[in-house]
Amino acid sequence: MTLKTQTIHTYTEAVEIINKVGILPLAPLFDDFPSLGGLTKKEAWHSDTEEDPWKWRTKFAAEGHAAYGKFLKKKAVFISKDMLPLMLAAKSFSHESVQERYKKGEVSREALTLYSIIEQQEGIDTRLLRVEAGMKEKEKKKPFDQALLELQGNLNIVVSGTKEKQDDNGEKNGWSSTSYETMKHWCEKNAIPKIRLTREEAREKLLSHLSVYTTDQTMKKIKKVI
Repeated sequence: MTLKTQTIHTYTEAVEIINKVGILPLAPLFDDFPSLGGLTKKEAWHSDTEEDPWKWRTKFAAEGHAAYGKFLKKKAVFISKDMLPLMLAAKSFSHESVQERYKKGEVSREALTLYSIIEQQEGIDTRLLRVEAGMKEKEKKKPFDQALLELQGNLNIVVSGTKEKQDDNGEKNGWSSTSYETMKHWCEKNAIPKIRLTREEAREKLLSHLSVYTTDQTMKKIKKVI
């Protein structure tokens, strides 16, 4: 049985797959490349059982198995602890702070504002973040969402979990809200090491590893986003 045709049923199996592949999209992202959605049964999703992959997604991050966020093509991806140092090193700007890149015109004002708040309140949830950033108004939702995508795409922040909306009695009231923390904070608390490789060296090792799990045609697409 190949990885592509394999079906997983448990959280433990999913962790093993993430560790093996290194980078695993939540839903199918590239042709002929594994994803959590492609490796699990459709009926298990949103079943609210122990076999529900939707429940696993933030657990991977909370337990330190993988960084989770919309890192590639604005889509949710898991990056294993072992692969994360390579991914960070492969980004040419990883050694620069968000503030430094903002001064160079490479980061939007909205992204800088959100990052500064998240940096001061690690694990802040989306609802509170919008309030703190002064972006609670309906017309500011789009730039708020775009700034979050920008920070995730630049590997500046990660999803740290979800927080339930509660009423005055502490009862669940409405949809859960995503919470975020800085990549730096997540790496520090999970003891992610830094590696001394050039961007080219890190990218070459990363792509070489991923090529084992897909076709040459798909690798051409992956190279465009890594």
